[in-house]
Amino acid sequence: MINKDSKLLLGSFIPMKKSTNYLLGTIAEAQIEGANCFMFYTGPPQTTKRTPIEELNVTEFRHQAQMGGIDLNTLAIHAPYVVNMANSINPSTFSFGVDFLVQELKRADQIGVKIVVVHPGAGVGASLEQSLNQLVKGLNQVIEQKPQGIKIALETMSGKGSEVGVNFDQLAYLIDHVDNNQDLGVCFDTCHLYDSGYDIKNQWDAVKQEFNQKIGLNKLYCIHLNDSKFGLNSHKDRHANIGYGMLGFEALDKIVHDPELIMIPKYLETPWIGEIPPYKEEIAMLKNHQFFDFMSEIENQD
Repeated sequence: MINKDSKLLLGSFIPMKKSTNYLLGTIAEAQIEGANCFMFYTGPPQTTKRTPIEELNVTEFRHQAQMGGIDLNTLAIHAPYVVNMANSINPSTFSFGVDFLVQELKRADQIGVKIVVVHPGAGVGASLEQSLNQLVKGLNQVIEQKPQGIKIALETMSGKGSEVGVNFDQLAYLIDHVDNNQDLGVCFDTCHLYDSGYDIKNQWDAVKQEFNQKIGLNKLYCIHLNDSKFGLNSHKDRHANIGYGMLGFEALDKIVHDPELIMIPKYLETPWIGEIPPYKEEIAMLKNHQFFDFMSEIENQD
């Protein structure tokens, strides 16, 4: 059973699938993993296909979450990757992103989830200033139509291609220029932060202080927890399992147990080992502050 007394909020990305009764399957998987929070997509991340909300078992999902000691306020929905409101070159891409994100925020509200993580997008040929201002325009339009109380968390990006939201200055610009920004914040991705040039392995406290000065820790809504296959400032965005990448277990364990961030939900987004998710083992490692070679253990089960 989930430890209801634990202050640490730690879970994973859990697929929502028809074969496991949609939302009910996410709760069941969280119980198996020992998670007390999690993130999910409402449909395939690369497409706009969505199952009608009436088929997702919302009422029973809320009941099972309550019975399992999971607070819906600690869950997150990840918006699909096809949303790109930073695109000022193609008006249809921009308007589609706005319209679809509004619908996704409404789905979150119907389910009872309060955090929606959004990739800031990419400029695809426009200047950084144009792209940031286009995203501000899109966020203003979305926020005008979103349900009350739903938070938008802009994910920190690794800086590949023409991505925006790559550093704290860009994210601060976005938040500061959006009109009604009380529900607009940030989702840290540890792999992306490291790949973009923030040395969270050796200078975590300094990075955290910079974020607090430029944006504010009250605007940090959640964390995607990943190791990185590549080094500092690589701009690659290749996730690795906890303790098997360039960040290493010790650095990620420090972030997970940082007293200032203990009540911020943290979701593992690490690669599966073949067809097996690694999250039960990674959550156990991080809860116990102890790395072990879980990858070999999982491979031996396969």
